[in-house]
Amino acid sequence: MNNPMPSPLPASPALADYHTHTPLCHHAEGWPADYARQAVARGLAELGFADHSPMPAALEPFDDWRMALADLPRYFDAVEQARAAFPQLPIRLGLEVDYIAGHEAWIEELAGKAPWDYLIGSVHYIAPGWDVDNPAHISRFQTHPVEEIWRMYFDAFEKAIRSRLFDFVGHPDLPKKFGHRPSGDLRRFYDPVIAALAETGTAFELNTAGLRKPIGECYPSFDFLKLAREAGVGLLINSDAHAPEEVGAGFETAAALAREAGYTEVLRWKKRACTKAAL
Repeated sequence: MNNPMPSPLPASPALADYHTHTPLCHHAEGWPADYARQAVARGLAELGFADHSPMPAALEPFDDWRMALADLPRYFDAVEQARAAFPQLPIRLGLEVDYIAGHEAWIEELAGKAPWDYLIGSVHYIAPGWDVDNPAHISRFQTHPVEEIWRMYFDAFEKAIRSRLFDFVGHPDLPKKFGHRPSGDLRRFYDPVIAALAETGTAFELNTAGLRKPIGECYPSFDFLKLAREAGVGLLINSDAHAPEEVGAGFETAAALAREAGYTEVLRWKKRACTKAAL
């Protein structure tokens, strides 16, 4: 039986979904044309692809959840096929790029490999071999203090922002994925990151994938969202879709949270320049 067509989003048609993946990262399903079909059915204004970026050939295989460098041409071709199949939908080309200290030169090289519309900066690795959101390493939350894990992550996240290598950053409080949060006021983690966003003019995403994870809420938290709005930091709403049916998922919830926090606009990207659209 065919999947039912999704109903149009009741949220503003200004919404775009710029954080989606492809099978080239080895843990997603559906090709760009499948995602584009879903985006049109949901009434999204734009769609963008941001698969996990490759590492230098000398470091491959780096892990089992990213594109190989040799697959970049296939990635470009798949996005072009989606553009040809859905000419009515603006489709943007991006990458989700892991920030790992010491690899900044590689990120600069990646930036020159295509006419990207945007680069998303994300932090997954907080130590060599430890991608903090990987279920394979969940036991480390029992052997390391949660305070330490969050400190390592947010320190790296601030460095990613201050590198000025990215157009916006992804899932700002990822270590909460499995439900682990330090006690007390979390502004001790949020404030330095939000200051970095404001000082560098870097935007961030409200990522709805957390609604589909054990934590059951968007990345970042509502408190982070409010503080970022007070600091004048720009916002996008993205799904982090790893399957076509996840395109635009949770956008009604995310748009309501953004408005409650005081946001009235979201950002769109083209050729690494942003414009604003009413939320």
